Amino acid sequence: MGHGHEDHGHGKMELPDYRQWKVEGTPMEVVQERLAKKGLRDPWARNEAWRFMGGFATPVTFKDVLLRGAKWGFAAFVVALGVEYAFFPPKKNGGHH
Repeated sequence: MGHGHEDHGHGKMELPDYRQWKVEGTPMEVVQERLAKKGLRDPWARNEAWRFMGGFATPVTFKDVLLRGAKWGFAAFVVALGVEYAFFPPKKNGGHH
C-alpha cells in the first residue's frame, strides 16, 4: 500500500558527477573573479558551468531559429496544397477573367 523501496521498473536516475564541471574557461570564471575583488564567492557557479560545456556550448543563431522546422513545414505545405487541388480544383472559366 505504501511507497516502499521496491523496484517497479523505475530505475534510479543517474546524476552526473558534479566534479566534472569546471568554472575555469567559462564566463562563470569572469563572474567569480569579479566577485573575488569584492571579497565574495559564488558557491553555485560550478552548478551553472555545464551550460558552457559540451553540446550546450554552441550558441543558437538567428538562422537556426528561422530554419528550425522549415523542412517539415514545407512538406506540410506541399501536402496541404496537394489536398486542396485534389478536392477543390480551380474552376476553369474558359479564358474569361
